[in-house]
Amino acid sequence: MTGRAVPEDPAPEGPGRSLLVHGGRPLRGTVRVPGDKSVSHRAVLLGALAEGTSQVRGLSDGDDVARTVGAARAMGAAVEAETVTGGAARLHAPAAPLDAGNSGTTMRLVAGLVAGWPWTVELRGDASLSARPMDRIAEPLRAMGARVDGRGPRCLPPITVRGGALAGIDYRPPMASAQVKSAVLLAGLRARGETVVREPVATRAHTEELLRLAGADVHVGEEGGERVVRLHPSSLAPFDLDVPGDPSQAAFWVVAATVVPASVVALEGVYVGETRRGFLDVLARMGAAVEERATGAPGAMPVADLTVRAASLSGTEVRAEEITGLDEVPVLAVAAAVATGTTVFRGVGELRLKESDRFAGVLAMLGAFGVRAEAAGDDLVVHGPSVLRPAHVDAAGDHRMAMAAAVAGLAVPEAGGATTVTGFEAVATSYPAFAAHLRMLTGFAEHEVGA
Repeated sequence: MTGRAVPEDPAPEGPGRSLLVHGGRPLRGTVRVPGDKSVSHRAVLLGALAEGTSQVRGLSDGDDVARTVGAARAMGAAVEAETVTGGAARLHAPAAPLDAGNSGTTMRLVAGLVAGWPWTVELRGDASLSARPMDRIAEPLRAMGARVDGRGPRCLPPITVRGGALAGIDYRPPMASAQVKSAVLLAGLRARGETVVREPVATRAHTEELLRLAGADVHVGEEGGERVVRLHPSSLAPFDLDVPGDPSQAAFWVVAATVVPASVVALEGVYVGETRRGFLDVLARMGAAVEERATGAPGAMPVADLTVRAASLSGTEVRAEEITGLDEVPVLAVAAAVATGTTVFRGVGELRLKESDRFAGVLAMLGAFGVRAEAAGDDLVVHGPSVLRPAHVDAAGDHRMAMAAAVAGLAVPEAGGATTVTGFEAVATSYPAFAAHLRMLTGFAEHEVGA
């Protein structure tokens, strides 16, 4: 092992940045990825609702969570380095519109929270977020008694939420979405009666985990083959939380260490709960060499240290429900590109509605590296094995596409040349230290971030 990355590594600077990636160099070392983004959003908001001061260590340092922190502060909560102080006596309607930036999680979860209060709140986002439909949260929040207005039939941002006097509902989201579930549950904390969310396909369980930690009257079970969450109106108590490492960020290093020969990478303190470990299970099925050592305390969130070694992969079939949120599909597509045989990602059309059209973006990225891939309806088909060639990839303002392209660049043989990823500044959304960690793990300073 050549070293250990630390959280203080610098972020990329300025707009319009690009990353130059040199392939063929093995990755060696130990890294701790940022705190889980999904957990961080929810910890901040539930800490704002809790009556007192919660201890929250290791929040994600990306811009998405900073938007949620900004919203909590605008509503009267105090969010410091490792504490969140909230409660009904502190909270108030924000004095100005809340800016969610590029964070769909911020917009959807905050909309659910404010729906429970007798406030009128406007939520805005950047150009990308303003094109993402909010009807999927507007429908259940309206059914609970809130008024939610946006642009057009899909309720595009900016949206305005007029809340208060809600009633619980029994709701089955038409799509698998942890954000929709979370918006409904956050509204249900202050609704009359029971709020029920039924999931034919289980999504990330972080909201339920943290509600339980904060003492909410919440129960999770299985009914008729569905995962069912039942919540009664609850006041929340302060809680103590160490935010685990984000598995969606760890996935980039797991794939990189797997596909670059002679690599050995250790990842510390990664969340490995059932609804977030799908990418690990897919890679194991493909032949990846990943050792897992549980480190979490009994009864706490499931956390493990991972050790990853380079391995030969075989193609497989990946069902959308295996990868909740589909966040790891772009980097798994890189693994599929070097695997022997064909890999099919089934039913991943939801990729078209992410920060960018990730479905089209993955196809364009793979094509740039010389990989044969095509769409078959909502299925993504990747043919391997390919010897990747250096490429120029535009991340289109999407942090996950930027990092997936960087991993593909690492998989280019050393003699092949360098890959350029433009729009690399997008990684500040979730992983500001990515380039610094890349340089540390490869021991190569010439992975340059430039204009």
